[in-house]
Amino acid sequence: MPDIKNLTKKVIAFRDARNWRQFHNPKDVAISLALEAAELLEHFQWKNPEEITRHVKAKKADISDELADVLYWVLLLGHDLAIDLPAAVARKLKKNAKKYPVKKARNKHTKYDRL
Repeated sequence: MPDIKNLTKKVIAFRDARNWRQFHNPKDVAISLALEAAELLEHFQWKNPEEITRHVKAKKADISDELADVLYWVLLLGHDLAIDLPAAVARKLKKNAKKYPVKKARNKHTKYDRL
């Protein structure tokens, strides 16, 4: 699997070959990200756990496409804002580890301020 930098290069090359950079300001890219995430959510809306299991089996390729669309916009926004995404994820994991220590958070879905 290609790493984040290689995926980002492919996404940028795809965009640049079509001269779409002119349309990609941070606001509109963020909106596109949210819209694609909403399309992903539609696959799960109004379904109980059993229906979700069946739907995922039947529509795995479609769900995969939606996840890829979300990642596409994340990579573009990270690139355009000069954010090192692997470093950002590593920093966020450290922050979350402090907010959600294993001893307090294990087997709980409680928000950090209520642990």
